[in-house]
Amino acid sequence: MLTETIRHNFLAILAEELIPAMGCTEPIALAYAAAKGREALGGLPERIAVFCSGNMIKNVRCVRIPNSGGMTGIEAACTLGALAGDADRFMEVLEAVTDDGRRDTAAFLAEQRCSVSYLESPIPLHFLIHLYRASDEVTVEVRHSHTNIVKIAKNGEILFQIDDTAVPELQADRSGLSIENIFAFAEEIDLDAIRPFAKRQIDCNMAIAERGLQGGFGVGIGQAILALYPDHPFAKARAYAAAASEARMDGCDLPVIITSGSGNQGITSTVPVIVYAREKGIDDDRLTRALAFSALLTVYQKEYIGKLSAFCGAVSAACAAGAAITYMVGGSITQIEATIDNTLADIPGIICDGAKASCAAKISSAIDAALFAHVLAMQGKVYESNTGILRSETGETISCVGHIGRVGMQPTDAEIVKMMLRT
Repeated sequence: MLTETIRHNFLAILAEELIPAMGCTEPIALAYAAAKGREALGGLPERIAVFCSGNMIKNVRCVRIPNSGGMTGIEAACTLGALAGDADRFMEVLEAVTDDGRRDTAAFLAEQRCSVSYLESPIPLHFLIHLYRASDEVTVEVRHSHTNIVKIAKNGEILFQIDDTAVPELQADRSGLSIENIFAFAEEIDLDAIRPFAKRQIDCNMAIAERGLQGGFGVGIGQAILALYPDHPFAKARAYAAAASEARMDGCDLPVIITSGSGNQGITSTVPVIVYAREKGIDDDRLTRALAFSALLTVYQKEYIGKLSAFCGAVSAACAAGAAITYMVGGSITQIEATIDNTLADIPGIICDGAKASCAAKISSAIDAALFAHVLAMQGKVYESNTGILRSETGETISCVGHIGRVGMQPTDAEIVKMMLRT
């Protein structure tokens, strides 16, 4: 049963999580912080020095930056944000970059006026940007989440600071997240309260999926899937999601409604659900409820894992999408839990080796597993509990997978970063 506390908190979670971002969130986070630094500096920087944790390096170095003219890398993201970004636009900081901004950035980079160094930090998402102009220096530090600026200093004077030793407290209380509460919320919430969230997800995430299917991004995985399986709803769900990710990773300047700080997770948790609903003629009201279910289940899983790790976030988001489809077609809580268990029995080992165009392939694979898990669940079939990492309670299984992602895969993460830094 939906309580007023759960209703209030879960709506707050959706408002906090489902926000637009243009491009991969890690380079955009750098651009945003650099733009904030320019404001404090009081003019354009003459030199920039960036210090990034391993996960930031991993997730920025290979993706094209939107509205940049095809630029990639930490130096380009920081410089473009510092010279031409608009911090007031938040995670769409690069939306208004002009040709002049791109030319200035290219010249700045050609003169090698931006340097990048590895930051030894136990925090996966952690970076500092130093901007220099004449005798002035501004430092911007971000920890734990993409826009969590913990300090801005100019010439040693603190302009802004929060407790930089603690994980930031999110506004929305997540303590009530559980499969049962998410189900109750999706079933009982007033549609008018969640319809605006669903509309933005459908409009933005399907627009970039359709743009991706037009071609010109990555290897064209979405088109390849549709060529093999042109009429199957599952294939279309995979193809549209993969095409959206490929476009986003390859520099498309269309915004995505993110989930858990990730555009790819936002795409994966929504596009398959939307495509399946359209293919099966499911009405918009049921789809709206299913999208809220998927978003909250993604956030629930990621609470155990964290924003960045060696664990591919597409697994969590695809698991949520599969479970949301089970919910959308009238599946019981038992069948929803079976979908989750079946998915997490299959693909919990996909590593994250950085944001790049091939993330689309991982998304396709994860959705394929989740959709098959849904089919099994609707047939009353589920893998046995207490085999492998599966537990008797699905919530416990989710926590086990989260522990593996956050703690168990830390050495894996370190080795991935080392390999990438050697290339």
